[in-house]
Amino acid sequence: MTTFDERERAFEKKFALDQELKFRATARRDALIGEWAAARLALSGAAASDYVKAVRKLEVTDKARDAVFEKVLRDLTDAGVAVTPTELREVMGRFMARVLAEMSERSP
Repeated sequence: MTTFDERERAFEKKFALDQELKFRATARRDALIGEWAAARLALSGAAASDYVKAVRKLEVTDKARDAVFEKVLRDLTDAGVAVTPTELREVMGRFMARVLAEMSERSP
């Protein structure tokens, strides 16, 4: 095997690892935003758990759009909870930053 082949495999491996980490971080962020929205919607128990699962499932099933953002914004607005798109984006950004910080603390 040549050095070029080794480097190519290393880059492919790093890309796959980066994609996996991105997926895990996004899934965790979506769970946190689901919990945050469930609390604002006054959901508890099984209803809150089901809502979080529904939010997390969107990232896997509907990657073409920003489905998590759209669902949470629509659900909050429909329930009469005051939230702006900018506020929701900021909350999602804070959760992603938190998740990434937690992941970097755990990595060796």
